[in-house]
This record gives sequence, C-alpha cells and structure tokens, in this order.
Amino acid sequence: MSLQISSQAPDFTLLTDTGAEFTLSTLQGKNVVLYFYPRADTPGCTREACGFRDDFPRIEAANTVVLGISPDKPAALAKFKAKYKLPFTLLSDVDHAVAEAYGVWMEKSNYGKKYMGIERTTFVIAADGKIAKLFPKVKVDGHSEAVLAALKEITD
Repeated sequence: MSLQISSQAPDFTLLTDTGAEFTLSTLQGKNVVLYFYPRADTPGCTREACGFRDDFPRIEAANTVVLGISPDKPAALAKFKAKYKLPFTLLSDVDHAVAEAYGVWMEKSNYGKKYMGIERTTFVIAADGKIAKLFPKVKVDGHSEAVLAALKEITD
C-alpha cells in the first residue's frame, strides 16, 4: 500500500447510494472515516457498517463524516442502507478505480481460488485532507471503537 500516514488523501468523485455525484474534497475542513468493504449485505460488511451506525453519534460529534465504499451499484447500496438504517453515505466504486488509488484493490484467495477484490481497510482523513490513521486488513469486531480512539487522538 503506497498511501501512508500524512499522505494527501486522493480526491475522487463517485455515485452515492441515491445516485447523486459526491466528491471527497467537498468535505475539506471535516474529518472523514473512509472505509472500504468488499460487498454490501454480507455478514462481515454488515457487522462493520452496523458498528459505524451504532457509534455514529459519537463519530459525528468529532466533526467527522463516515463514508463507505464498495464495488456495489448504487441500487444495491440504497437497499443495504435502508435495510440496516445506516445514517451515512455509501459510495459506488463499480470500476474499483478509487479502491486502486487507495491501494486496497488486491488479489485475494478463497478456498484456493484467486480473484481480485477489496481488502477491508479504513482511512481516517484529517480536516486538512491528509491521512491521519490507517487500518489495513480490518478485523470487524471492535473496529468502530478503534476508529473512535483514533478520532480522539486527532481532535484533542
């Protein structure tokens, strides 16, 4: 992964779960939790999203926006968001260009079968647009609490 702490977060424009365009740089001045996940409405991705949902009031209180990115189409993201009452924006990276820019589109293996996909990764981007904390190969359980601790470090 080429992006590191203090790297400028690559800007991008993607479609949201509503089909509207969203550009990362419009959030300049706010902290951003940018989390990449493999697929909407799968067990691990659902637990991760619901963790951010449950901690959302505390994340929002830290002047922070949560954005989830997956290769799913906007309609699938809208369904996922509604089903679990997710209070944050989900972004569609169908051609995985943003995942590639962030270094999280990788060769994976499942039961000996190799394929390309997203490696679950979270970037905490500070208000100045630089990466303040990086969580590679995320383990879902307890992840939102770890992100909250990282936000406390950068906002204190």
